Amino acid sequence: MGEPRQPSTKGVQRYAAAGVDLDTADATMQRIAAAVRSTYTPQVLAGIGAFGGLFALPDDVSEPVLVASTDGVGTKTMVAAALGRLDAVGHDIVNHCVNDILVQGARPLFFLDYVASSRLEPDLVADVVQGIATACVEAGMVLLGGETAEMPGVYAHGEFDLVGTIVGVVPRSRIVTGADIEPGDVLLGLPSGGLQTNGFSLARQVLGGRLREPMYPGGKLGETIGDALLAPHRSFLGAMAPLLDAGLVLGAAHVTGGGIAGNLPRMLPSGVGAAVDPGNWTRPPIFDLLRSAGEIDEAEMRQVFNLGIGMIVVVRAERAAEAQRRCPEPTWVIGHAVDGAGVHFLD
Repeated sequence: MGEPRQPSTKGVQRYAAAGVDLDTADATMQRIAAAVRSTYTPQVLAGIGAFGGLFALPDDVSEPVLVASTDGVGTKTMVAAALGRLDAVGHDIVNHCVNDILVQGARPLFFLDYVASSRLEPDLVADVVQGIATACVEAGMVLLGGETAEMPGVYAHGEFDLVGTIVGVVPRSRIVTGADIEPGDVLLGLPSGGLQTNGFSLARQVLGGRLREPMYPGGKLGETIGDALLAPHRSFLGAMAPLLDAGLVLGAAHVTGGGIAGNLPRMLPSGVGAAVDPGNWTRPPIFDLLRSAGEIDEAEMRQVFNLGIGMIVVVRAERAAEAQRRCPEPTWVIGHAVDGAGVHFLD
């Protein structure tokens, strides 16, 4: 019968020549395995290495409703790559997705990530996934699985894409819909701290060549323009949890692409609009720099950027002071619900 045949390496070599290195993919998986497993809880029945992750639903939720969302960090990845701050966008994608389900009252259960590039670089992927794992632990959430894709010809050399999917749970009786919002209800704003993960195509066009310049004259605090652009996409889980637990939240809007005007109406019922006073909160300096350096008019700034408000929570006027006391961070009263439709800025 002769000796057993050895697997041919010719196909693997051809695949590598085409731009996909299976050995590198294996090395990448070994680098990220520990970070992924560090997020596991007893609810994980099967995780990394399985074809599909298995997660047992918690038994402390009555009439559980699953809430899911998928999003990406866009071209913020290009700023992170230019500055070698790849773990930062790992945090960003998790926090972005946490906020997206938080507005409906859901707490996060598990997360799936997708990292794609022209050629897998184990160090790059490890940094990104470590950031994701750290943010998952902070959110009390499991990193259940994901995908690392090597796609030469689709992505330019040195570029990568990052996408995340989150699944959370909320009791049916505590889903936040915004349906009960009425004119006169108060809009509380939570600070974003920066661009979060939206508007970076315009921001890079305006400031992409100045990433290492000091943000302030004289280099105050050593912060650069790149640092300001990479300010984390904040998670509002800790800030909103006490308000949700107390039943104070009538509706909430995560301010992402489209700014306040594009996101606030998504949770307002028919016949109800909002009046927003931009003078009622502190605007981070990065937005003023973008406006002046890019000669961008204020109307476009409001369409593209969050301008310092990362989350809007709607509460009854008579309970607004209570909500502000219960919230573990400062909030601003940025406006109120009104008859009509859409968002009106009070300039």
